[in-house]
Amino acid sequence: MTDLPALPATKPARPFFSSGPCAKPPGWSADRLATESLGRSHRSKIGKTRLAYCIDLMRELLELPDTHRIGIVPGSDTGAFEMAMWTMLGARGVTTLAWESFGEGWVTDAVKQLKLDPTVIRADYGQLPDLTTVDWSTDVLFTWNGTTSGVRVPNGDWISETREGLSFADATSAVFAYPLPWDKIDVATFSWQKVLGGEGAHGVLILGPRAVERLESYTPAWPLPKVFRLMAKGKLAEGVFKGETINTPSMLAVEDAIFALEWGKSVGGAAGLIARSDANAAALDKIVSERDWLGHLASDEASRSKTSVCLTVEGADEAFIKTFAGLLDKQGAAYDVAGYRDAPAGLRIWCGATVDTADIEALGPWLDWAYATARAPAAA
Repeated sequence: MTDLPALPATKPARPFFSSGPCAKPPGWSADRLATESLGRSHRSKIGKTRLAYCIDLMRELLELPDTHRIGIVPGSDTGAFEMAMWTMLGARGVTTLAWESFGEGWVTDAVKQLKLDPTVIRADYGQLPDLTTVDWSTDVLFTWNGTTSGVRVPNGDWISETREGLSFADATSAVFAYPLPWDKIDVATFSWQKVLGGEGAHGVLILGPRAVERLESYTPAWPLPKVFRLMAKGKLAEGVFKGETINTPSMLAVEDAIFALEWGKSVGGAAGLIARSDANAAALDKIVSERDWLGHLASDEASRSKTSVCLTVEGADEAFIKTFAGLLDKQGAAYDVAGYRDAPAGLRIWCGATVDTADIEALGPWLDWAYATARAPAAA
C-alpha cells in the first residue's frame, strides 16, 4: 500500500477561493454591518440615503467621471447585462465576442431571444479572439474578464475612439481589479459578489452618455419586462441612478456592499484594490512556475486574468479534479477551486482584492498534497 503524503503544516487562514460569490473582505463579520436601514422601506429617507451613499462610494472607488450614471438593478450581473441588451440593441448591427461561457450566453440571448443576426467572433477557452477584426460600426458585446476561462482583454486600446456603435462590457470580474478606460465604455455591468466580495442578486449598470442617448432616441421592437424599463415618458428614469431602484432591493446586501466599499477606501481605493489583485496573481503565478504539473489555461500572459485564474493540471479529467478539489475542501485548506463546469477540466483560483496574498502563498503545498493524494492508488 502506498503511503499518502503528509499534510502541510500551515493552512490558508481564509481558504475562500471561489470565483463567485467571492471571499468577504478581510475583517468582515455580520455584526460589523450597519443595520439601521433594515426593516425600513427602501423608499424611506434612510433607505434612499444608504442606496445613494452606496452609489457614491462606487463612483469614488471606480474613479468614474460625472458623465457616467450608476444604477443598482435586479438579477446580478446577468440581469444588468440583459437589461442593457433588451433596452438598447436592435438600433444597428451587433457583434458578439465569446471566449467563455458567459460570452456565449450573450450570443444565445442575441440570436434566440432577441432574434438578431449578430456577427459572432469566437475563441476557444484559454484564447482571445482577434480584436482587430471587430467592426465598430456595430454595437459590440464582450466580457472584459472571462471568469470561466481566465482570459481578459489586455486593455481598451482595441476599442475605437470613433466608434459608431456602443461598447457593452460585461465587467463583473474586472471592475476594482483593473484600470478601466471609461471614455471607451458606453455600457458596463458588474455585481458586488466578485471583486468586492459582496452578496449576490443585485447588479450594477453603468451608462455613458452615448448609451443614454441611445435609450432616449430608440424604442426596441420587443416588449420590455417591468424590471428592464429604464425610460419614463420618453426620458431616462434618472431616479434609478440616484438609488430609486426599479424593484425592492435587499438593504442587507446594500449594507454589505457599503462595508466592502468602505474597506476598499481603507486599502487605497482603486489603486489599492488593483495592487492587491496583482500581488495575488503574482503569488499564484510563482506557484505555477515552480510545478511542472500545473499550467495556465490562458497561455498569453498579456490576456491572462488576474482575478479568476484558471489552471491546467497534468493528466486531469473531470473526475480527477472533483477528487482533487474535494480533498482540499475536506481539509478546510481551499474551498470551491474546481474549474467551471463548461470549461476544460482544471482548477480556478480567485485572486481578487479580498483574498490575502499570504493565503495564496500558503496554498502551494496544499496543491502538492492534493495532487499527490489524488494520484495515489489509495485515493482511487
